[in-house]
Amino acid sequence: MGYDVHITRKKFWFDEINEDIALEEWIELVIEDSEMRLDKFAETSLSNGQILRVESEGLAVWTSYSKHAENESMAWFDYFNGRIAVKNPDSEILGKMWSLAQKLAAKVQGDEGEIYDAYGNVTE
Repeated sequence: MGYDVHITRKKFWFDEINEDIALEEWIELVIEDSEMRLDKFAETSLSNGQILRVESEGLAVWTSYSKHAENESMAWFDYFNGRIAVKNPDSEILGKMWSLAQKLAAKVQGDEGEIYDAYGNVTE
């Protein structure tokens, strides 16, 4: 499992209200951002030697993340249901999420509804 944090326009990221970020809008932002790369898939090796592969049209990676290492530690941003989610982000990733959210007229919100600022601090 893990803890997800979301870039969303909704009051609460899980709301049914149509304030979605469009997939096309997200892809355009990723393409315009020189620090992001649209991969559309992610792979990782499991302890038993098998490969886990996830495919998603809006799956992107932040290549300028200070801990970025191909096939090891990567900051994945996944578009799903009108929002972008990152699993277990640290304060550096939360800052990048905030920066992207500003360009999308959105906010950064954790699974429990908390809002994050540009420094990865909870503001409400």
